[in-house]
Amino acid sequence: MAALLQTDLPDLQLISKGKVRDVYATSSPDHLLFVATDRISVYDVILNSGIPDKGKLLTSISLFWFEKLKHIIPNHLVTVNIDEMPDEVRQYREQLEDRTMLVRKAKIVPIEAIVRGYITGSAWAEYQKSQTVCGIPIPEGMEESQKFPTPIFTPSTKAEQGAHDENISPEKAAQLIGQDLFDRIQAASLQLYTAAAEYAESCGLILADTKFEFGLVPSASTGQDELILVDEVLTPDSSRYWPRDQYEPGKGQPSFDKQYVRNALTAAGYRKGLESGPNGNGKGWGIDDIVIEGTRKRYKEAEQMLKSLHSEKLV
Repeated sequence: MAALLQTDLPDLQLISKGKVRDVYATSSPDHLLFVATDRISVYDVILNSGIPDKGKLLTSISLFWFEKLKHIIPNHLVTVNIDEMPDEVRQYREQLEDRTMLVRKAKIVPIEAIVRGYITGSAWAEYQKSQTVCGIPIPEGMEESQKFPTPIFTPSTKAEQGAHDENISPEKAAQLIGQDLFDRIQAASLQLYTAAAEYAESCGLILADTKFEFGLVPSASTGQDELILVDEVLTPDSSRYWPRDQYEPGKGQPSFDKQYVRNALTAAGYRKGLESGPNGNGKGWGIDDIVIEGTRKRYKEAEQMLKSLHSEKLV
């Protein structure tokens, strides 16, 4: 099974090419086509290797959460049914099936909205140095992977492809986008995380942290900008999922997300500054077949666990 690393839709205009998604214009001025490829990035660097069907798994998980959380905030999804998309899109059905969303065009808010329920990753590294997370003072005595008393909101910048996102303080984020919009995003992010974490736990998963992205669209009723959820949501690419039955604070946790790939690359010598390859030779980074298959299994297991309880309730 080959991974889809590049889309080939010559009759459509490519608007942007992200770490995972290719975004195309359509004949509808109000809509865009989001295609989730099988590319995978680590530390904001796209690897040479892809994960077969990863884009389909990301799309499936996003669709699940968009539906489950739509009572909290609207989102950009229009349809995933190829037959309901513009005529020029349908000719690429074989390439697009199960990995494509037609979405509302929105003005993207230029911050990433990160909510952390547990102290891990870059948050743990910063805490060890300064007892802060993104400049926010944190109580002393915390252990790696320990749950915060309450979830914390830690925004970051949205870097261009190839650059690194930068954690910023809430105050800096408010300066960038305005206090009112910041307050709305912070409130929505915490509400989304709380609802998702509660559901994930009922499925045997700990949602350690996640990243949301938001956009603004004109409201049909008021004409003012309406805040909506965009991009992907609560996937293993944008979130850390841990198996609840193996959780043990004081150390790193097994996971159903990209941490598995991060660990493999770190063991192979990856570090920031060597983005062009392990020897600085411009060939970039790849992962072997064992890591590829292990990653795919973890993503698939997360999808199955999240949907299992939902399926039981439908019976």
